[in-house]
Amino acid sequence: MRHRVAGRKLSRHTQHRELMFRNMLVSLLQHERIRTTLAKAKELRSWAEKIITMGKKGSLHARRQAFALLRDREMVKKLFEEIVPKLKDRDGGYTRIYKIGWRQGDGAPLSLIELMTFSSPEQQKKKSAVKKALEKVTPKRRKKGEEKKEKKVKEKKEQISKKKASEEASE
Repeated sequence: MRHRVAGRKLSRHTQHRELMFRNMLVSLLQHERIRTTLAKAKELRSWAEKIITMGKKGSLHARRQAFALLRDREMVKKLFEEIVPKLKDRDGGYTRIYKIGWRQGDGAPLSLIELMTFSSPEQQKKKSAVKKALEKVTPKRRKKGEEKKEKKVKEKKEQISKKKASEEASE
């Protein structure tokens, strides 16, 4: 039985496993999205949660602890200055895992793990395309409404001018 035994061994020695997850964590923070096997992604999720929670503390001690784990100054800087501010309102669940099929060679289940801050360029294009479409549609509706109002105003002005003209003619 595996009671109270946390983590996955992944058929690797402890030192190899820890170094592998450090490298994967740096890659995840750098690219905000990586492709790996499902078991590695599930284990990496706990590493990412811990480092982001550490980053949310924001203290010098937390920075030094993050550097001791990541061993990359740029990634520590990115973690504290870019990633953590985007996730400051979340109380956990900083990563998302998608299952994307099986690897061709050995049939291992593959997954995509990404930070919740990640938005792909395709999604950004779609969002901007949707916004542009909405902007195009919304003014047309406003113009139609404005045109109706303008027509009513013109009709009222014409009626008033006709009344004035008929009054002047009758005088």
